[in-house]
Amino acid sequence: MIIAGHTLGTPGRDLPEALRLFKNAGLDAAEVIYQDDYSAAITPSDPRAPRAAAAIADAEGMPIIALTPYTTSINSLDQTSWHAGIDEFKRCIAAAHEVGATRVRVYAGAWHPGDADHSAHWDRLAAALRQLSADAAQAGVVLCVENHFGTMTQTASDTARLVREVDSPAVRVLYDQANLTFTHDEDWTDAFAMQGDLIGHVHVKDLVFKDPTAPFRASDTARVKPEERAIRSRVVGTGVLPWPDVIGELVQRGYDGALTLEYEYRWHPQDLPEPEIGFTESARALRAILEAKVPAHER
Repeated sequence: MIIAGHTLGTPGRDLPEALRLFKNAGLDAAEVIYQDDYSAAITPSDPRAPRAAAAIADAEGMPIIALTPYTTSINSLDQTSWHAGIDEFKRCIAAAHEVGATRVRVYAGAWHPGDADHSAHWDRLAAALRQLSADAAQAGVVLCVENHFGTMTQTASDTARLVREVDSPAVRVLYDQANLTFTHDEDWTDAFAMQGDLIGHVHVKDLVFKDPTAPFRASDTARVKPEERAIRSRVVGTGVLPWPDVIGELVQRGYDGALTLEYEYRWHPQDLPEPEIGFTESARALRAILEAKVPAHER
């Protein structure tokens, strides 16, 4: 397994600065945001951005292995919005191919408590992913549907159901146990039981609960607003997530992809040390776990 840094953790830096930070922190690769108006990102509105990002990655010696778009309209019942979401994902797939990334994070549309017509939105989501899977397969890219609140796959159960329904090797699960933990959904053993055979990518972060009995609330998809949060973000290895157990299970199952440190400094800087410190300490913690869990001849 390799350890990647996520540019979610590098607000205020441009892409060269973010990749340099990852290299100095001892990381192997980068997962890069695909979004306008963020400095450490590939900009969807600029057709030259993917080629420029590829050149930056080459110059910094830090490969880009995944892209993270924020598109949520692929489950929309509005035709114009639905097609716009598909078109943005197609551009993201093309950008991933150009920079050499093999993974694209997928939000499974937008879904919040009180929304109506679940079946209709679900069908639109599955249809979008079936259509996009052909583009992804041709580009050598895997679309990884994240366990994520504010989408139709908050739980491991729903994520696995969607991926199995789409039924394409170009659509897999993005396993995020921290998300499942703070939403009070599946623990790590149940998550593996439900989706362990479908994992194509992994996000790693840590947290502590301010109130472990508080019900989960999130009115947005990308982040939990400060007034809704019942947790605090932490450096990996200093929170409640059982990463030795999780990584041990990944090793047992033969997972050999990336572990991306999704250091949430963009959203919650008040909880975390500066990125130079946080990425370095998180990477050190993951390296120690991998050394303990992966046989020497397989490292």
